Amino acid sequence: MIVDFNFEGKYVVLVGGGAEAYNKVLNFIDAGSRVLVVSRNFSSGILKLHEAKKILIEKTEIKNGEDFIRNLNPKPDLLTVATSNHELNGVLARAAKSEGFMVYVADNPAISDFILPAVARIGDVRVAVSTNGKSPAMAKTLRQRIEKLITQEDLLHIKLQEFMRAVLKQRIVNQKVRKKILYNILEDEKVNGLLKEGKFAEAQKAAIKIMESLEEEKK
Repeated sequence: MIVDFNFEGKYVVLVGGGAEAYNKVLNFIDAGSRVLVVSRNFSSGILKLHEAKKILIEKTEIKNGEDFIRNLNPKPDLLTVATSNHELNGVLARAAKSEGFMVYVADNPAISDFILPAVARIGDVRVAVSTNGKSPAMAKTLRQRIEKLITQEDLLHIKLQEFMRAVLKQRIVNQKVRKKILYNILEDEKVNGLLKEGKFAEAQKAAIKIMESLEEEKK
């Protein structure tokens, strides 16, 4: 079961500064979380996010996991652990659970409160891929395949649908009629051809004509 938690505004402490940590940080930034990354070293990606003021970082080496968790102030809503030290990851997770906040451990789904899927990001599209923690490497591979499948035309379709939904809500009360018009636009050969050529403004005009013609049919 894949559950989409609402982490907007939540405070997340992430321990680890490498590639795995960076990927998880992107998820939380995308979700609107407040993020503190703690590590003795940071990847260039994490440093760039800090420079852009998207996250906070704390450069430190954790020698006692229980003391580190006990001294966290303020307490996080979620502790995410992504270090290369398997033993430390376990200590941090157990200490965090005893303090009562949620835990995610990148290398140990069994002691995590949930699994973070691999997320494909293409424009406004987000596709989550999970193998139930059985193969993070395969989840990454599948994510990369999905990213190649989604085209610029698909992204323009999303933009056009967003535009037309706003127009339709102002003009048509009946939700079923709005839905029918949106699907007609989505499947229209002329609209598809224009978007394939990157002619968004012309596709907008064609979509409005479709809407107007269907409005006339309802009169």
